Amino acid sequence: MPDPDRKASMSEHPVHRGDGSETAGSDYAQRLQRLEGARWKKLLDVQRPYRWNLRRLGLGRVLDVGCGIGRNLANLGPDSVGVDHNADSVAAARARGLTAYTTQEFWDTEVARPGSFDSLLLAHVMEHVDADVADGIVREYLPCLRPRGKVVLITPQEVGFRSDATHVRFVDLAGLDDHAQRLGLAVDRAYSFPFPRPAGRVFKYNEFVLVASVPGA
Repeated sequence: MPDPDRKASMSEHPVHRGDGSETAGSDYAQRLQRLEGARWKKLLDVQRPYRWNLRRLGLGRVLDVGCGIGRNLANLGPDSVGVDHNADSVAAARARGLTAYTTQEFWDTEVARPGSFDSLLLAHVMEHVDADVADGIVREYLPCLRPRGKVVLITPQEVGFRSDATHVRFVDLAGLDDHAQRLGLAVDRAYSFPFPRPAGRVFKYNEFVLVASVPGA
């Protein structure tokens, strides 16, 4: 059965611009809320393994870049902060009691200090924009990391990639490694989650995960 959210998104955004603008509107924030609010997802607690995966990485205080409505932010440390270019998504995250700012607001806050975060998380961000745009997003927030801080990049595998018409490029582990190398990051580990790599061709929620660190004293 066709995904109605995907059909609507395709009709609203027939051209992929690769600059992230397709995820900036209220329609996209509403779509995130509909998807997360699905009754079957709550009954099965489908986010449990993903919560566990984030917690086992020991990320400390996290700046969640592209936080959306706060799905991951809600499972990070209590002093973690989200930032997103979609004002409606930020409003939804705040309604959950989370600390989140728009990209315009963030740099005027007291949390936007050099070295004030232990980790950067970009989950399901890189596939929404062209490679140079993605690099620019990471570079913008890297100064907020402490020396040797972690950078975690997460992207969808095949079925997940095809499920959202706002995805503009497929970014596998090799692609994530390319980003890390251009950004001067040291890759600590890269893996498929929650299932081995072949599952990504049939399971919508399989992900590529790359954990890197910022060189420093």
